[in-house]
Amino acid sequence: MAIAAPIFVFAIRYVIELILLAFALVLLGVALVHAITQRADAFAAIGTLPKGGWVAILAVCLVLTLLTRTSISIFGLIGIAAGLIYLLDVRVGLRDLGDSRGSW
Repeated sequence: MAIAAPIFVFAIRYVIELILLAFALVLLGVALVHAITQRADAFAAIGTLPKGGWVAILAVCLVLTLLTRTSISIFGLIGIAAGLIYLLDVRVGLRDLGDSRGSW
């Protein structure tokens, strides 16, 4: 019985890391697509980084997360933070600036 516990722990860790990786990739993908589809002048109007800056940050974080294949690395954690900052702060500012129609 003592040998079964470590095997079980590694299986649970693998599943948790896989779920976090999927979350990070979806988060970065959604943020990147949203950033690409917005007008460039809207970013300056809300006083944030320019559109090219956000697209570059999100794209690099997405590629590095894909290359490392883990969200627990420093690149994955920075990517999750960048995606959350974009979606929770910048996207809300862009939505408030616009006509507030649509689900984006």
